[in-house]
Amino acid sequence: MDDFLASQVQGAFQTREPSLPGTGGITNAEQARQVAEEFEAVFLAQLVEQMMGESTQSEMFGGGAGESAFRGMLNEEYAKVMARAGGIGLADDLAREILRLQEAGAR
Repeated sequence: MDDFLASQVQGAFQTREPSLPGTGGITNAEQARQVAEEFEAVFLAQLVEQMMGESTQSEMFGGGAGESAFRGMLNEEYAKVMARAGGIGLADDLAREILRLQEAGAR
């Protein structure tokens, strides 16, 4: 299985013309920043999900189907707030890279 995965990854990086998924419709810095911030929020949501785990369940009010159903949404909202407040700086770098790739593609 590891050899198969390695060959797939190697094949993906050997393409001659890399595609720019999700960046084709971006025309200005504001749009690039918005897309980058959304990506950072998704990334932060994954981090928060792993960080919180099962350790944050309250024995008095926790558990059950309701908590497990809404925990992911709460983590996503935490992540969106963190990304809007500056996050971990990932959105700044991503927006800059998106704009650089757009400029290179326009030539």
